Amino acid sequence: MAALTTNTIHASLFATILPKTSFQPFFSNQLLGLPLSSSSSPASLTAAKRFSSWACRPIKCSVSEATEPKTEKKGQLLRRGDVRNVAIVAHVDHGKTTLVDAMLKQTKVFRDNQFVQERIMDSNDLERERGITILSKNTSVTYKDTKINIIDTPGHSDFGGEVERILNMVEGVLLVVDSVEGPMPQTRFVLKKALEFGHSVVVVVNKIDRPSARPDYVVNSTFELFIELNATDEQCDFQVIYASGIKGQAGLSPENLAEDLGPLFESIIRCIPGPRIDKDGALQMLVTNIEYDEHKGRIAIGRVQAGVLEKGMDVRVCTSEDTCRYGRISELYVYDKFNRVPADNVEAGDICAVCGITDIQIGETIADKVSGKPLPSIKVEEPTVKMSFSINTSPFVGREGKFVTSRNLRDRLYRELERNLAMRVEDGETADTFVVSGRGTLHITILIENMRREGYEFMVGPPKVINKKVNEQLLEPYEIATVEVPEEHMGAVVELLGKRRGQMFDMEGVGSEGTTLLKYKIPTRGLLGLRNSILTASRGTAILNTIFDSYGPWAGDISTRDQGSLVAFEDGTSTSYALSSSQERGQMFIGPGVEVYKGQIVGIHQRPGDLSLNVCKKKAATNIRSNKEQTVILDTPLDYSLDDCIEYIQEDELVEVTPASIRMCKNPKFANTKKTR
Repeated sequence: MAALTTNTIHASLFATILPKTSFQPFFSNQLLGLPLSSSSSPASLTAAKRFSSWACRPIKCSVSEATEPKTEKKGQLLRRGDVRNVAIVAHVDHGKTTLVDAMLKQTKVFRDNQFVQERIMDSNDLERERGITILSKNTSVTYKDTKINIIDTPGHSDFGGEVERILNMVEGVLLVVDSVEGPMPQTRFVLKKALEFGHSVVVVVNKIDRPSARPDYVVNSTFELFIELNATDEQCDFQVIYASGIKGQAGLSPENLAEDLGPLFESIIRCIPGPRIDKDGALQMLVTNIEYDEHKGRIAIGRVQAGVLEKGMDVRVCTSEDTCRYGRISELYVYDKFNRVPADNVEAGDICAVCGITDIQIGETIADKVSGKPLPSIKVEEPTVKMSFSINTSPFVGREGKFVTSRNLRDRLYRELERNLAMRVEDGETADTFVVSGRGTLHITILIENMRREGYEFMVGPPKVINKKVNEQLLEPYEIATVEVPEEHMGAVVELLGKRRGQMFDMEGVGSEGTTLLKYKIPTRGLLGLRNSILTASRGTAILNTIFDSYGPWAGDISTRDQGSLVAFEDGTSTSYALSSSQERGQMFIGPGVEVYKGQIVGIHQRPGDLSLNVCKKKAATNIRSNKEQTVILDTPLDYSLDDCIEYIQEDELVEVTPASIRMCKNPKFANTKKTR
């Protein structure tokens, strides 16, 4: 009976809210993002109570904005109806970039016979190799005479600074959630930021075609997350779209998908308001992103908040009320489909790219020359992990890299700050050492990888957490770690996380595949080097995701590595003869015929403590003829990537990074304090 009453209430609400459209049948099974199923979960009961209380007053649902006039006036602000600015946010690997691909194809951005590669928005080589989005990208499509500016954002928590920046440019977000996994740590982070900005949210339950999809659970979990993050009643009026990004289909119920993404585009136009602008006011544009072009120089990207920006216009560039300078707009571009298109002027509310101001920085305001005022600058959260960068001091210095001096290293690191707002760089203890702080090890590792591809050669130390002292109490960063692991490996993973001071606060089954989802609160120190250990403990089946939570009391000592290193005894070239006896001491990183130097780490010792080995030893030549040459069988050496090396090293070790090689070595500064056996 309760379900029937709720259905009646919901139907009457939609009769007053929604105009008749071609998509009307889709709304019959759902109200504002909450499916009407026969099951009565706690979340759905809570939602039903909340919705029934709303029935007594006018609902300010974002869906109802389709009935509003195209331009509304509030004070001096106008609402543009022909533009929508949308950011697509989600947890890593929930299908954002694939969904954008389908949106671009269905709005005829490309010719029918044009070859288009997968994940076209991931244009960076590093993004394609790793299969993740690292830098946010802009594009635009046109749907029913409405221009939709779409911004694809990174999904990994280490690049949260990109997401925080981009939310300044938009009025709404598409929150993409996997139909099996549901809200994950990064989902929580990006949603929290969007709600703080007061943005409208459309929830897209993606990958609905997965066999173990559970859309009801995912929508209820998302609604619980909205309530947990103190969303307003209007924000909880979120619309849900069920989609399959890879098939290019969407619908308003999981069983009844349209042949295309029409329902998704309709929801964007209906549920996300146009930009609120001051059309006749003094020019204001906040710079939220910067690109570089060899011919045009620095290109500032942002949304025009007020006034009109024109090509050839003289402007004032402001950082605050006191510090302003002047410049001229030499070229002006808007985003049209997948390209930047030259424009003579850009009205308030649209996103554009500006050339001509050589020293423009993210967070500055391009304002009217006479009466322009700065907008509030962009604020991002503080970094939690730091690493030391120093010049290469190994005997192989200068063999492979083009930029090897401390001046080269310093210039490159400080240049990174111009674009990467979440990163910090400080001078270290010596003139050739620099301390780089970021959101996590991946955040800094991406910088290291980019630098080595540009021809830089340097050394990096192990990651360390950034602690705080409050009221004489030492605090360290804690993170929420979620681990998806098959039940047969759960015991080993729980034991591993327990050793690293992790505290479990939730455990639940996921889907029908016998997978368990573990949620831990764990010190960031305990996460350093954890990824490889978890993969080993779970035979490569576990998936680890983390997100910064808060600062908490110091958790005590944590042992991140039980085994020592095998260290080269002298300079030379490794031989099969020496490696055959060395591999009995542990696992080797090198094969025969590899040049090594004294102090280089060549393997993992099978016991605690380091051990020096001679991996260059040759078989002694004698005048006694042997009847048979001895056959040497060598184990396959471990192939460690840059991320693996940074996870492996400890306090007295360094990673040597060059364009062609990645090596590990003992830090010479610790040579006198810690002797190897």
